[in-house]
Amino acid sequence: MCIVDRSARRRAASAGRPGGAPVTQQVPSTEPELSGVRNFRDVGGLPTVDGRRVRYGVLFRSGHLAHATEEDADFLASLGLHTIFDFRNAADHKLEGPDVELPGVRNVNLPLSDPADGAEFWKMVRDGEIDQLRAVLGDGKAAGRMIGSYRKIIRERTDEHTRVLSALAEDSVPVLMHCAAGKDRAGLSIAVTLLALGVEREAIVADYLESNAKHRRYRIRRSRSSAAGYSPDVMELLNPLFEARAEYLEAAFATVEETWGGVDAYLEQGLGVTPEMRARLRERLLD
Repeated sequence: MCIVDRSARRRAASAGRPGGAPVTQQVPSTEPELSGVRNFRDVGGLPTVDGRRVRYGVLFRSGHLAHATEEDADFLASLGLHTIFDFRNAADHKLEGPDVELPGVRNVNLPLSDPADGAEFWKMVRDGEIDQLRAVLGDGKAAGRMIGSYRKIIRERTDEHTRVLSALAEDSVPVLMHCAAGKDRAGLSIAVTLLALGVEREAIVADYLESNAKHRRYRIRRSRSSAAGYSPDVMELLNPLFEARAEYLEAAFATVEETWGGVDAYLEQGLGVTPEMRARLRERLLD
């Protein structure tokens, strides 16, 4: 199994060229201290099956930017972003607000879920009492919901992922992809991009699981009117919704295999990614 070493990735970013001349790294840090943005990271350094690496400073992921501080915005602006893909839906925007605007950056809202499908569910997550939560989420139902959602996005959101890959192949890098927590919808879109680049499957999963780090996890917000509040029983029921679990991403990969027969067919038939487009993606995003 490939183990993705973030410290090694940072060392690689500052390593010298042959002969000792230093490499100038345009990205200020792969692990910045952002006050109002969760789960930010540079996806650079991930290995491909043919021995190449994802280039630093071209592919970023995070949670939403609605609560970014002025300092956060200054850092994000320093990345030289071309495009920000926001995969949140109308319900997310109503709850969290719009992203901060960064000068010269194109913002593309590309919802990957139906707001009518989730609004009442997330209200229950915030306000529901223990019996209601147990009925809806207990006995594996929460994890089952997540697996079903991942499978559905892969099967049904091919047009959206086609748009993302087409934009990246043409001009939309450096790019930042985010949803609300930067874990599920952004996680899947990053995974699809990495599949197109030929990144090792184990490395894709390892990057996805980094969303579980304490400083990255989405903050669960519960209503003060709920008697159950943040009790251990409630948190146990909610955790599957807010954790990155390998079984979720593996379900997405399995859906690719079951529906199209493999990654190459998924990219070509499902997403319309031609060999020429794939070559352009690799040229733009890989060292």
